[in-house]
Formats: sequence, C-alpha cells, structure tokens
Amino acid sequence: MDFGLTQEQQMIVDTTRAFVENELYPHEAAVERTGHLPLEVIREVQAKSIAAGLYAANMPTEVGGAGLDTLSWLLYEKELGRANYALHWTCVARPSNILLAGNAEQREQYLMPCIRGETWDCLAMTEPAAGSDLRGMKATARPDGDDWVLNGTKHFISHADLAGFAIVFVATGEEDTPRGPKKKITAFFVDKGTKGFNVRDGYRNVSHRGYTNAVLEFDDCRLNKRQILGEVHKGFEVANSWLGATRLQVASTCLGRAERAMGHALSYAAERKQFGQQIGKFQGISFKLADMAMELKAAELLTREAAWKYDQGTVSEADMSMAKLKATEVLAMIADEVIQIHGGMGLMSDLPLERIWRDARVERIWEGTSEIQRHIISRALLRPLGA
Repeated sequence: MDFGLTQEQQMIVDTTRAFVENELYPHEAAVERTGHLPLEVIREVQAKSIAAGLYAANMPTEVGGAGLDTLSWLLYEKELGRANYALHWTCVARPSNILLAGNAEQREQYLMPCIRGETWDCLAMTEPAAGSDLRGMKATARPDGDDWVLNGTKHFISHADLAGFAIVFVATGEEDTPRGPKKKITAFFVDKGTKGFNVRDGYRNVSHRGYTNAVLEFDDCRLNKRQILGEVHKGFEVANSWLGATRLQVASTCLGRAERAMGHALSYAAERKQFGQQIGKFQGISFKLADMAMELKAAELLTREAAWKYDQGTVSEADMSMAKLKATEVLAMIADEVIQIHGGMGLMSDLPLERIWRDARVERIWEGTSEIQRHIISRALLRPLGA
C-alpha cells in the first residue's frame, strides 16, 4: 500500500494552497470583521478560480469539471478548508453532486449554470422539527394534475440567499412498516422567484462568518412534475446515492484548518521565549504538539482510507462516519490546544486561531452530529452479531 501522493496529486495540493494563500487569505479579515462577503469580491475571486481550473473541480470532465478521483478531490478540499468558509465555498464553489442525478433537461437548466459560475445551488432538508430525524419532516407536496403543491418550512439552509434555486426534500406520502408509518420523501427543484416560495434571513451564529443560513417558506408553491429530481417517493435514494461522500468533504476541510492551526502552534513554540528558552522545550508545550500531530495523522489516515475505498466501491457508512467523527473532533481539540499554547494572543483577532476555534464548533453538528456518527459505527459493529 502506497501512502504517498502521486505527482499529479502533489500538484493539486500545491496549486490549491497557493491560490488559497494568495487569493482567499487577503479577504479573511474583512469578512470576519463585517460578517459579510460582498458580491464584488465573490465575482473577482470566482473569475480567478475559474481561470485557475479550480472552480467546480469536483465535477466529472464530461460536464466541465476536473474529473478528480475521490482522494485527489479530498486533497483539494483540504487545502480550500484552510480559508474562511464563506470565501472558499462561495468563490471556489463545488456544485452539489446530487445535480448529476438530474435528467438531460435538468442538467442543462440547473447543473451547467452552477459549473459556469452563473449561479449556486442549495440543499433544503432540515426543518425546525426534523434535524437528525429527517423522516420527521413536516413539509409536504401533494399532486394536483401535472403539478405538485408544496407547503412547509425549511431552516438552517446554507447560502440560500445567494443560490438561484433550491433542491427541496419533502414528504409526498406514507407507507406502513414493521416499525410503524414511514414517510416517503421526494426531491424537487424550486427556482427563486416561484410564487409561494419565500427566502428570509436565518439565524446569527458563532461559526463561519459570512457564510449565511436562511429560512425557506413554501405556501401553496406550485411546481410542474418536470421539477422532480429522480423519482417520486425516492428522494432519500437519490440523496444516498449522490451525497455519500459529503461526510468525507467535511472531514477534509476540517483537516485543512487543523493543519493551519498546528502550523501556527509550531512556529510560536519555536520562536516564543519564556524563562530563558523557547517554550517548545517545556514538556507542557512539547507534549501538546506531539499529541496534536498524532491525532491529526490518525484523522488524515482514516479519511484517506475511506476515500480510497470509495473509489474501489468498498467503502461503508461506518468508514465515512469514522473519518467525519475523528476529523471534526481532532479539529476541536487542536483549535483549543493551539490557543492554549498562544495564551492571550490566541484569542486576539490578529491571528486566525480564535476564528478556527469558533468555526470548529459547527463541524460536530452539521452533516450528521457526532452522536449520529457513533450510532452508525456502533450499529455496523453489532449488527453482524444480531444485536
């Protein structure tokens, strides 16, 4: 087994990191200070990322993407993850893989404009009463001739204010199961400006300044059947088929931030002097560095293994849950320890450390909480034993 990077993969890492440092880092302070990412900045950096071949690089070559294998894609995600989330997610957008599930007409209408940088997509699943339990969603769609009529509310919907359309998952029926009634879910494309579809500001939060969330409201919103993504009642099947690696994406961006924070800790430990010597020579500091390096390596290896298995067709839900769980919790640990090493300076906005510390908190919640990941892992261990 080869744990090294190919020449092409190293080039992806070097190119992406240089772009992040030269084009994204300079805008971080303003976004952090204002909590806003201006559209003119988005368009300026977006044009540069398109020219550099980094925009929509997660997409296959036949639709204009880079056609990266999963490991190469995650190496690219890791480097982007070093920067402010709003900057890298908006200015170097990676359209949702679920757009590839659309038919030819839907790809032309929704996927291709995203790849060209003309608009953005957003996914709408979460509701006030349906977070981890998506089957508990109350938003519905009922058939009416060739149309479907949507009603309900979605919240915590990332960058919906910027997106030109939403991919909305709603209940369209119910079936009986041994465990009781279970809702059938269908996915729909819903364009901004559709009558009965309203987007309003979401919540202020501690993580990822400039990266907004919104509340989506549907009031007798009428859609044609052509706007169904996949098949009726098969929304979860579409999501599971096309969104599987999203947990690995979260893991990778967390690894990028953790590595950036670790770099600051190493430099500070080597340069800062107290009691006549570099603080890195004190065991209280050096042991922290050793623990951080070990945990970061473990998270990296879990993520890389899952990426390799994904392309081999052998990855399991537990593999991806382990990677997401480990990387997000390692980021939280490193972010905290790096601030401890820096002392008071670690909490000052002069350094990116307090931002990384704040931003780390949401990673253990979205794309499946740490508790959900542990549940998936434990069920995979116990199910073969009949427990």
